[in-house]
Amino acid sequence: MSSLKSRDELIDYSLRKLGSPVIEINVDRQQCEDRLDEALELFAERHFDGSERELFVYTVTQDDIDNKYINTNSLGAPIGTTSKVSDKDILSVVRVFQFGEFANINMFDVRYQMALMDYFGINRGLGFNSSQGLARYDSTKRYISMIQDFFQPEHTVKFSKITNRISLDMNWSVELAVGKNLLIEAFVKLSSVEFSEIFDDIWLKKYITALIKQQWGQNMSKFEGVQLPGGVQMRGAEIMAEAKEEVVAIEEELKLTYEVPIDFMKG
Repeated sequence: MSSLKSRDELIDYSLRKLGSPVIEINVDRQQCEDRLDEALELFAERHFDGSERELFVYTVTQDDIDNKYINTNSLGAPIGTTSKVSDKDILSVVRVFQFGEFANINMFDVRYQMALMDYFGINRGLGFNSSQGLARYDSTKRYISMIQDFFQPEHTVKFSKITNRISLDMNWSVELAVGKNLLIEAFVKLSSVEFSEIFDDIWLKKYITALIKQQWGQNMSKFEGVQLPGGVQMRGAEIMAEAKEEVVAIEEELKLTYEVPIDFMKG
C-alpha cells in the first residue's frame, strides 16, 4: 500500500480498516473530519514528531512593559527555518534567553577578554596559558557562568496558549527597555498541509481509526435493541465499548512510547 498523503486518504483508510465498503459504517463524513482534527491536535501536543523547537526574536515595545506580558501573536515567523510555521502555531514557550547586564558582551566584558587573550594563547602556545591547556579556560568559564546565574538568574516563564501571553517574573519597567531584543525558545506544531507525511504516521492511523469506530458505536447506540429484517440487532453499545478500550490503550501507548519525557526541574 502506498503511503497516505492527505486527510481524505487517511479517513478512507480508517473506514476500510473498519470494514467499508463490505460493512456500512454509519458515520457522517463531517464526523470523521472532526475526529481527525482531534487526533491531529493530540498528535501535535504529545507526539515527539508532531512539533519542533523554534527560536523567535522579538523587539520589546512600551505596550509590553505597560502590560507586563508579551503577546505571542506578535512574534512573527521563527528565525533559521524554512518551515511555514508562525507564532500562531506555538504550543509552549520553553525559555526566554538570559538578558541584562551579564548577557551583554562588549570588548570590556571579561568573557570577551578571555576569548581574545586566553583562548588565543592556548591555540598558539603562548605564555602561561599554553601550559594549562583547555582545563583552565573551561574552569574559568564555568565560574563566570556560576556568578552570572547567582546574580542574574534566568527569569521564570509563564505561558498559556489560551491567553497567548508570555509573562516573566521580574520588574518589567526596570529590567527591560523599549527596543531591546529578546530571544524566545518555543515548540510549534508542524503543519499537516506542508508536511503530509503526518497522515502516514502509524500511531495516528491507529488512533483515528479507533476514534471513528467510537463515533460509529455512539451513532448506532441510539438504536440499541432495534430489530432489523432477518433478526439482526444493532450492537452499537458493544462497538462503542470496544472502541473506548482501544482509544485508552492507544493513548497509553502515546504516553509510554511517543511522548517526550518531562524535563527535570532545575533550580
